[in-house]
Amino acid sequence: MYKIGVLGEKDSIIAFSALGLEVFPVEGEQEAIATFRKLAKDGEHAIIYVTESFYETLAPEIDKYKDSLVPAVILIPGRDGSLGLGQTALNAAVERAVGANIL
Repeated sequence: MYKIGVLGEKDSIIAFSALGLEVFPVEGEQEAIATFRKLAKDGEHAIIYVTESFYETLAPEIDKYKDSLVPAVILIPGRDGSLGLGQTALNAAVERAVGANIL
């Protein structure tokens, strides 16, 4: 059975553990990269939620999986609120799939 992981700042993601998701709090860029690589390659995580604050750091890694079914990488707002990156990524994915932005 696949798992769902949540990667980001501890205070942004800790509540997800109450929902049964695996949380991976990270503090710096290098820790975020190493943790994301581990989750993406382990074959156990079908979905990886990443807080938007780490998107710039993880963008090259996330791009490797943008056309893969597993893992699906989904950006979520962090403790500072939404930066609009998740919506932008969703629009791009819909446009790739459908051929036009229907959102």
